[in-house]
Amino acid sequence: MELNSMYEDELRQFFEDRKGKAFRGTQLFTFFHDKKRYDVENSNLSAKAISLIKDEEVNKIEIFKSFDSDIDETRKMLFKLKDGNLIEGVLMEYKHGYSQCVSTQVGCRMGCDFCASTKSGLVRNLSAGEMLGQVYEIENKYNIKISNFILMGSGEPLDNFDEVIRFIKLLHDEKGHNTSYRNITISTCGVADKIYDMADLNLPINLAVSLHQTNDKDRSALMPINRRFNLAELKKSLEYYVKKTNNRITFEYTMIKNQNDGVKNIDELYNFAKNLKCHINLIPLNPIEEFDEKRPSKAEINDFKNKLEKKGFNVTIRRELGSDISASCGQLRRKIEVK
Repeated sequence: MELNSMYEDELRQFFEDRKGKAFRGTQLFTFFHDKKRYDVENSNLSAKAISLIKDEEVNKIEIFKSFDSDIDETRKMLFKLKDGNLIEGVLMEYKHGYSQCVSTQVGCRMGCDFCASTKSGLVRNLSAGEMLGQVYEIENKYNIKISNFILMGSGEPLDNFDEVIRFIKLLHDEKGHNTSYRNITISTCGVADKIYDMADLNLPINLAVSLHQTNDKDRSALMPINRRFNLAELKKSLEYYVKKTNNRITFEYTMIKNQNDGVKNIDELYNFAKNLKCHINLIPLNPIEEFDEKRPSKAEINDFKNKLEKKGFNVTIRRELGSDISASCGQLRRKIEVK
């Protein structure tokens, strides 16, 4: 395992196993995750400790290109990985501070019709160190501290479950970034078996579920994951999650004109979610070349929102950010790679 993906106790054990001193593991951990640096040869480690790690992997990533929106405070990053692959990240500035959208895989294998991230399939999973590198590189570049993290970049987080959980725990560590679990959101298209696993961990993180359709026939056509875990199975896993954690679920619902914006959809959504502790976030469709559909008008989206609120749901419409720099997940990476 690469050194910058290891927990503090693992690094301490690493040095002990090599007849070094355990406290060197703590020094290295804070160098990676508090100082946010990779150049261990310039750390406060002893020459002997440095010699013990000289042949071990440290997975460094770098900002390949950055794009600043002219219409809001959004910044889009392309990160270059050690193997040359590109991934994306988005930095969003709000009154309450900075939020970052983090990628968890290179590409994605989920195959959702409207998502650019999945069009070239899954290349590979990211390590925890590579996910953390996205955070540290942005903070170092802009001299800021990011307080909120959304795992909603390229990739399906629950398809890379072990490394994602490792990333979250490292991000939370008080000797590292010291991020509250409540400021971290995992977004999934509905990998139900891993939702059970996440519930059993009982971490007070936020769960967002990309729903986007309200019956099995239409959702299976739009999102292949529904053929593996249909809405009944997804709902059962979410009921377990809420019972186990008492956390509220956010349903992400991309609005697609004449596909999921009718009265039928409101009724079906009500029947699916009425007994779940949840919030519904409506998202106007972001256009990509491979999905030739339109978004409803603002008035139609507001009408859909009002009807859901009359059903008793808490509903918001996501504010669009960075539309001039392809800031929706997968859009920019794909644009660069297909040139």
